[in-house]
Amino acid sequence: MLRVVVESAKGLPKNKLGSTPDPVASIIFKDEKKKTKSIDSEVNPVWNEVLEFDLKGSALDSSSYIDVIVKDYETIGKDKFLGSAKIALKYLATGQVKSSPSKDVALVNEKGQAIGATVSLLIRYDPPANAAPKPNDPQEGATAEQDEDFIDGGQSGCAGGVSSNGQPGNPNQRLVRSTRKRNRPLANKPQDFQIRVRIIEGRQLPGNNIKPVVKVNVCGQTHRTRIKRGNNPFFDEMFFYNVNMLPLDLFDQYISFRVYDSFSLRADSLMGEFKVDIGFIYDGPAHSVMRKWLLLNDLDDYSSGARGYLKVSMFIVGTGDEPPVEKRDVTDDQDDIESNLLMPAGVTLRWVTLSLKVFRAEDIPQMDDAFAQSVKDMFGGDGNKKNLVDPFVEARFAGKKLCTQVIEKNANPEWNQMLNLQVKFPSMCEQIKLTVFDWDRLTRNDSIGTTYLNLGKIASSGGEIEGKTGESEVGFLPAFGPCYVNLYGSPREFTGLPDPYEELNYGKGEGVAYRGRILVELSTKLQGKPDKTVDAIPSDDILVAQKYQRRRKYCLCAVFHSASMLQEPGEPIQFEVSIGNYGNKLDTTCKPLASTTQYCCAVFDGNHYYYLPWADTKPVVVVTSFWEDISHRLDAVNIILYISERLQSNITAMKTAILAKASDNCLAEIWLRLVNQVIDDLDRFKVPDLEGQSNLTALDIQIKKLRDSALQTIMEGADRMRDEPTEIKDTLVDIEGWLDKLKQLADEPQNSMPDVIIWMLRGEKRVAYSRIPAHQLLYSTYSEQACGQFCGKTRTILMQYPMDKNKRLKVPVQIRVNVWLGLSAHEKKFNTFSEGTFSVFAELYENQAYMLGKWGTTGLGLHHKYSDVTGKLKLKQEYFMPPRGWEWEGEWFIDPEKGLLTEADAGHTEFIDEVFQNETRFPGGEWKPAAEPYADVNGEKTQNPGEMECPAGWSWVAEWTVDDNRAVDERGWEYGITIPPDEKPKSWVPAEKMYHVHRRRRVVRPRKRSAAGTTAEKRDQGDPEGWEFSSLIGWKFHRKVRSTDTIRRRRWRRKMAPADRLGASAIFKLEGALGVDTDEKRKDDKVDASKLFGANTPTVSCSFNRSHIYHLRIYVYQARNLVAMDKDSFSDPYAHVSFLHMSKTTETMKATLNPTWDQTLIFHDVEIYGDPQNIAHYPPDVVLEFYDNDQVGKHELLGRSACVPLVKLNPGLDQTPKLLWSPITHKGERAGEVLVAAELILKDKGIETDLPLVPPKRAENLYMVPQGIRPVVQLMAIEILAWGLRNMKTYQLATVSSPSLVVECGGEVVQSAVIKNMKKNPNFPGSVLFLKVLLPKEEMYTPPIVLKVIDHRPFGRKPVVGQCTIDTLEEFRCDPYIIQKSSMSSKVALMAASPRDIRIDMEDRRPLLEAQEKETVDWWSKFYASIGDQEKCRPYLQKGYDTLKVYDNELEEIPEFKQLTDFCSTFKLQRGKNEDGDDDPSVVGEFKGSFKVYPLSDDPGVALPPRQFRELPESGPQECLVRIYVVRGIDLQPKDNNGQVSPDVT
Repeated sequence: MLRVVVESAKGLPKNKLGSTPDPVASIIFKDEKKKTKSIDSEVNPVWNEVLEFDLKGSALDSSSYIDVIVKDYETIGKDKFLGSAKIALKYLATGQVKSSPSKDVALVNEKGQAIGATVSLLIRYDPPANAAPKPNDPQEGATAEQDEDFIDGGQSGCAGGVSSNGQPGNPNQRLVRSTRKRNRPLANKPQDFQIRVRIIEGRQLPGNNIKPVVKVNVCGQTHRTRIKRGNNPFFDEMFFYNVNMLPLDLFDQYISFRVYDSFSLRADSLMGEFKVDIGFIYDGPAHSVMRKWLLLNDLDDYSSGARGYLKVSMFIVGTGDEPPVEKRDVTDDQDDIESNLLMPAGVTLRWVTLSLKVFRAEDIPQMDDAFAQSVKDMFGGDGNKKNLVDPFVEARFAGKKLCTQVIEKNANPEWNQMLNLQVKFPSMCEQIKLTVFDWDRLTRNDSIGTTYLNLGKIASSGGEIEGKTGESEVGFLPAFGPCYVNLYGSPREFTGLPDPYEELNYGKGEGVAYRGRILVELSTKLQGKPDKTVDAIPSDDILVAQKYQRRRKYCLCAVFHSASMLQEPGEPIQFEVSIGNYGNKLDTTCKPLASTTQYCCAVFDGNHYYYLPWADTKPVVVVTSFWEDISHRLDAVNIILYISERLQSNITAMKTAILAKASDNCLAEIWLRLVNQVIDDLDRFKVPDLEGQSNLTALDIQIKKLRDSALQTIMEGADRMRDEPTEIKDTLVDIEGWLDKLKQLADEPQNSMPDVIIWMLRGEKRVAYSRIPAHQLLYSTYSEQACGQFCGKTRTILMQYPMDKNKRLKVPVQIRVNVWLGLSAHEKKFNTFSEGTFSVFAELYENQAYMLGKWGTTGLGLHHKYSDVTGKLKLKQEYFMPPRGWEWEGEWFIDPEKGLLTEADAGHTEFIDEVFQNETRFPGGEWKPAAEPYADVNGEKTQNPGEMECPAGWSWVAEWTVDDNRAVDERGWEYGITIPPDEKPKSWVPAEKMYHVHRRRRVVRPRKRSAAGTTAEKRDQGDPEGWEFSSLIGWKFHRKVRSTDTIRRRRWRRKMAPADRLGASAIFKLEGALGVDTDEKRKDDKVDASKLFGANTPTVSCSFNRSHIYHLRIYVYQARNLVAMDKDSFSDPYAHVSFLHMSKTTETMKATLNPTWDQTLIFHDVEIYGDPQNIAHYPPDVVLEFYDNDQVGKHELLGRSACVPLVKLNPGLDQTPKLLWSPITHKGERAGEVLVAAELILKDKGIETDLPLVPPKRAENLYMVPQGIRPVVQLMAIEILAWGLRNMKTYQLATVSSPSLVVECGGEVVQSAVIKNMKKNPNFPGSVLFLKVLLPKEEMYTPPIVLKVIDHRPFGRKPVVGQCTIDTLEEFRCDPYIIQKSSMSSKVALMAASPRDIRIDMEDRRPLLEAQEKETVDWWSKFYASIGDQEKCRPYLQKGYDTLKVYDNELEEIPEFKQLTDFCSTFKLQRGKNEDGDDDPSVVGEFKGSFKVYPLSDDPGVALPPRQFRELPESGPQECLVRIYVVRGIDLQPKDNNGQVSPDVT
């Protein structure tokens, strides 16, 4: 019998149209042809099918072969040829091997040329019983002893220990065995072998907060990996084992893999184990097992199942063998991992069927172009654009893929199909990947969205719960739903252009928009193989799923309090809030909702950023939506998160106390409060019961059991910790383990409610977004703790760009928003959360054009008389209808929009007015004033500068002057020519030519805002009739009419009021559009849904009748470990500090990574609307952005940090903020720390006397951090032993030849003498430097010591070639009056000692017998006696001679040698940016030296303490004799073909 396992193919080509083939493989043997099944749309198909050929009693001959042909299956017509291969069966015919793997055989086309694709097979040959044995078979007749180890898929499943039907082998057999015949005979004598084991990675290792390490034992030799962290560690380490043994003895040895938790000191630190025979590895292809997964288990308890997985490569190299080349594969979800899994005998992986029921989908976006549909419309077809999609679902798991049917032209398809994935369980694959595709006939299928079902969250082995026995019952098989899973990806808006965010639809990165949802159910069946891989769902199951689709109405309200930190003004801005499709401005499937704010133009904050001037009228958005009620799931999530947040804050307080070196009593008090609160929270705040819930799933019940068990375990552990005497710092690990466990329990897999997405739009373009999980905003009636963390609370959000490759390097906007989400049945509860007065208006704009000297409607052209704010949507007052439940309150009135009428000087305290003076001439003639002698930069006519008046609230600073700091001539003119039909030049040059006919020059005049002028400007209402003017219909409107204006408009508004209810919750009844002019439309014409949405929805706002004035002080003391942005290894840092709509900037510090600003930023009158109590509970963040000041080029961002201010509602409250270290992040990574604090003080009726005293000034408008907040300092001495430099690398291709050292600490600097020549003497001429500096007494505030190495080069260049930052000074502190007899002093004394003459008596008085013994007792005898080799040391030990001390590891590791250090310490020097501008963390040299830090007296009359560095040796070169004894080599790796090596040492 000849069996061919057709495993897989890779890299099959697509056809000429670009579509993916449906490959089918055919095997031809002696005119007999057999085929596999076809795989739909796959270039890397996996068949794993067995094709059998009956040889009918005849044996194979050496010329036998098989043909492999791969074709593209066609339903209609002939299959298309893709490639073929021919495989000889010569080795199988010899009978020496029973199976022959053919991996990655190249496929060729009809011309015999390789097509770049490969196919993998496994061929098995069972010779007939009467076949004659081969004369060259060295083990004739041994076939009866061979194991039947043939399994579907080659080496998949267990490697010889479990049969292919899943039945266990011998339970007493503990190793993976294989007794197949060797590929070639080996001599029966000891031989050299090298066994190489590579540990690649681990997965699904059990336990929480673990630190795994792998120990590998081979033939009594043990190696261990480095310690990693987490349940999925990546090791990538190679071990070598050299042995000299008989082959038969070696093949009976085994390789043992043991994975330990290094974090645990208990006896159960062994997490899993695997053993494999070396003979099994030697029998593999090329004597190797490459990149296989090992199933770890407990060898003493096979019933415990899988204990994790380990990926390894193993191969054996004998004399004359070439080691195989290991191909590093790219692991992704398409890999067939199960075929690469090795299992020990006795451990069974059961075949299970994951039945994924795919019921339906909804809200699928448009994916196809509407052109073809438009053709149908011309012939009376259906023109509904929302159905331009042909969806199907693809499920992938462990290399297997199944798809549902394609439903054409349906955005809400119903598949009702069941996908049966047969896998081995427990599987090491963690996720089922679900992708919804849009099917395309001609091009490739487009991904609509991707989501994952994580088996770790929907299944449990039961081993997660530690503690008393009997709790393993919490384990359960994978189960899910019926439940909707949401899809996220790129924005829903369809365009014919390529989607720049297409990768998001494949699950790569965070999706920025809702893309629909699918209703699925997952169950696990342990019985046999299913009849069909894709089957229809029974009708009963479809009916059962109906109850899980019951919808309830949800109401969402978002009040935007501020939008700040905008980087540029640009076009007007609005915000959109959506949940699912509801609220999406450009979606046409839902009712129009008031989900967008009004457009508003950004205003300069006077320093660096821009903000939106909402003042006392805050925009409000209202969204109603319909979702399933899953409050029983989300209530439990919020309660667990509430407990974890309280635990997190207590852990932070405890760490801060440890860092500040608080007293033991204080630390014990914090610790006891933490433990008591954990016990109290777990006892009081129980997760809700599931009884009475209508839409429970099996997974809900299992997760409830799991959570109850885990929470009970944490509470019992806290009880034990409180009662048992323990060291407080040692308990921190267990406490952080509780926190990690709580966060895991708070992860809800069946969360069908979509995230709330906030978008910022500039004009009509989506710019930035933020995704907020709905449970964080959800209101609950179960308990206060079950409400979302931010439900009805004002929070600060830093929005981000979609697919931000710079990892939030820049923040597009910071918003402060209050969001409430709850069931419509609970909407009245919103009244208790709302602040201010809600107002609802209908609005439209009246447009007029200027024509023939008067304003009217005749010149509007295509524009409408009444329209929305964009001018695109035609409206009429009489067609406006209030929503149901609302009525008009008053008539239409004119109300100009101030948010869109921002002048250029808005927000600025200083401004420069500019006017361009224009002149013209005929070519070669005289220059004369132009027809419009004065214009702005765009050429529009302006006033004569002499007639311009200074605006109210401003004062002139200087007179009008010509701006010659531009590309102009000496008198400020620039010249140009006009090219018809243009009337003005498009470009200007500074040099005059004869053909120039236009010239202009810029005159400027600066002005400054006066202190009393701000109120007068606010009262400027512009045009008395409410008109606003522009040259074109667009965004740039202004208040006052100009001569170039051609368009004007004014806003009309009409107020609405609720008809039948009171309170803020009435706004949730605002649904639908207010009205559209439909006069010109035919009765049978459908109204485009997009025109029913957007601008003609009601505008909602929240007004505050009064504001509160606050006084803000921000204390920025210092920063440390900033990123080096300059090539001199340093930066010139400064910080922009932002708070709401105000910002200030610190001073710039030069050339430092550890700046000490010692600066107080004072914001005098900060106007904040809202209840002060809410501000006290949820204060706005203070955001600090750190920049590197570059004289040339753009300032670079160093990082960002945030600080929460201390709010004082009573200015007289005796409470001062405490400086704390806040982390600085840069591109998502830690980039230093800043020592900062802030306090926000409510000013009572504007009284200044209750405020804290003004801090002392260091310069004009530069305040220091006041006493009581700044760290307490004392005068300290820092002695620096600057001995020398070593191993300095080149800088800018030149060697470092004349360096000096600069030491900086606390703002004080000292510099060493210059080393004249590094090659001759790398030590500094003067070794000791002295520095007096004021340092904080508390160690946590101590600034670092910064070392800079400067190279003195020709022409005065002094680049910094290396730098080092020493963070802590604790190890260098000393008492200067205590003389310590240390090893350093002894070493120094030894080096400083003068050489002495030594007399040696050389008289030979030994007897002759002793001289003869020298020939038999030599140094080698002494060495062998020292290492315990009795045979080779001869009579050395019997003579009682001295022996050597031989260490078995490096001397640096021996404690008594103290790491072979001298009297100096070694500090690594690094560099900042390299030539390419990238960070360069490499070591560029070493500094040899040491430090001593001790206090000095403040009294100048007190003598200085004695110096610490005394009696130093000479720093010049010393002549030394260095002897190196090369004794022998051990375990050198073979390099020659004979298995040996010819070593030499240089």
